[in-house]
Amino acid sequence: MIGVVNATGTLGRGRNAFEREAWSEACALLAQADREAPLEPEDLERLGTALSLVGDDAASADVCTRAHQAFLERGDTIRAARCAIWLAFMMLDQPSLQAQGTGWLARGRRLIEEAATDCAEQGFLLCAQAILRVRANDAGAAVGLFGQAADVGARHKDRDVLALARHGQGRALLAQNRTDEGFAMLDEVMVSVTCGEVHPIISGIVYCSVLSACHDLFDLRRAKEWTTALAAWCDAHPDMIPFRGACQVHRSELLQLHGAWDDALAEAQRACARLEARSQPRDAGTTHYRLAELHRLRGEFQKAEDLYRRASQAGRNPHPGLALLRFAQGHIEPACVAIRHELRERRSPAVRADVLRAAVEILLAGKDVAAARDAAGELARTAATVSAPFLRASSAEAAGAVALAEGDAPAAIAMLHEACAIWREIEAPYEIARARELTGVAYRHLGDEEGAQLEFEAAADTFERLAARVDAARVASLMAAAAPEPHGPLTGREVEVLRLIAAGKTNRAIASDLAISEKTVARHVSNILTKLDLPSRSAATAYAYSRNLV
Repeated sequence: MIGVVNATGTLGRGRNAFEREAWSEACALLAQADREAPLEPEDLERLGTALSLVGDDAASADVCTRAHQAFLERGDTIRAARCAIWLAFMMLDQPSLQAQGTGWLARGRRLIEEAATDCAEQGFLLCAQAILRVRANDAGAAVGLFGQAADVGARHKDRDVLALARHGQGRALLAQNRTDEGFAMLDEVMVSVTCGEVHPIISGIVYCSVLSACHDLFDLRRAKEWTTALAAWCDAHPDMIPFRGACQVHRSELLQLHGAWDDALAEAQRACARLEARSQPRDAGTTHYRLAELHRLRGEFQKAEDLYRRASQAGRNPHPGLALLRFAQGHIEPACVAIRHELRERRSPAVRADVLRAAVEILLAGKDVAAARDAAGELARTAATVSAPFLRASSAEAAGAVALAEGDAPAAIAMLHEACAIWREIEAPYEIARARELTGVAYRHLGDEEGAQLEFEAAADTFERLAARVDAARVASLMAAAAPEPHGPLTGREVEVLRLIAAGKTNRAIASDLAISEKTVARHVSNILTKLDLPSRSAATAYAYSRNLV
């Protein structure tokens, strides 16, 4: 009798902890109760759910399997089918368990068909089938299946089915480029998540999915808004691990963008540890890459190098990050070779945008202005198509960098100011600092040393605060550099062109020497003659010699 009393007491406390959403406590108490006396299937479901929420997926799967068998023995086919479908969801998310997940899904379908009963579990089954259609790139079929699942959820007033189905509809609509409709549906589902109306596991699934969608479509404002809204929800469940795999990587990326580099690093490290524990090398490669990016930006090159290699070994392409690492190390030619190769590859829009941004910076350093201009042009076309602030800012900054390399400082300043304004809207301090550094260089080309120093100081302050050591050192050298000697009304690039004119170079030869277009050289020559009120190239040559410019 004493053993029964103890089991009952432990079980009661475990159930109470589960209702209070104290998941770790529930795990400990329910597991202890199970050791004292085998749990009934309903309590096994509770234990399986709590284990999943604290991140022990393997133990959760074992307990859910026991619950499934116990419901079958009791003759409760529908509850057994529900367990089977949950097991399918858990396993289909893991590449190494795809076959088992498909098997559990087939069993859940068979049990529901045998029961021949209208039930909410049909909605979960339809959602699982729809997810498989999405993975098969059949968005049209997925929309239909998610719609049927939503009807089932509405009919049975099952909020969990409704949330999962409507979230799926929203994602499928995004896949069909129906962006406004898709995000409107996802926003509605997220309201139910933040209000605590749905099961915590469903909440984690939906949030991670919405964050992934925002990342893929560069909607960083929406991602930040929902992340902030969910902070209280996360704080209320301190022992819960709702964010899994790629979701944690996206959170890390978002934190990095907004200047919380320490938090971004911690989030990426947690994701890395979790994914390695689950033996998912592909996703682990993604987290290694994210960690490498943070170490590269901090100037911790050896750590970055090791992590890029680990990402590559896990199947994740290490570029453009590795190319940018070589660039930061001063190895310009290898960086150019790597980024040119990446430009020839087909990538997802999000990865392609990163490649294009890196290509502009690296190719300009390699004095391949024409290739950098092409990359900036493609980025501009992408920005015009997607119309996301992140892409518009990236495009404006890339165009400004190219204009600066071509000697058109006024145009560069206008574009860089546009980029800065958008980066401020996004609240991206590192990107703001990069744009301001380029703006300072442009001011210096125009002879405005005071304006240049102001831009450099603002950039340096941000780089130092973020511990972006390489960037901080580069800007410090720019600030310490002596201002170029004034040459009347001519810009720095125009002085370069004038020296080459005086050396007897043709426009084509000057274009080759300066890695700019012949058309740009012609514009510079015209500007020189106009500003100096000179009639010819010969007169310009005489002027250069008289001013000791040669």
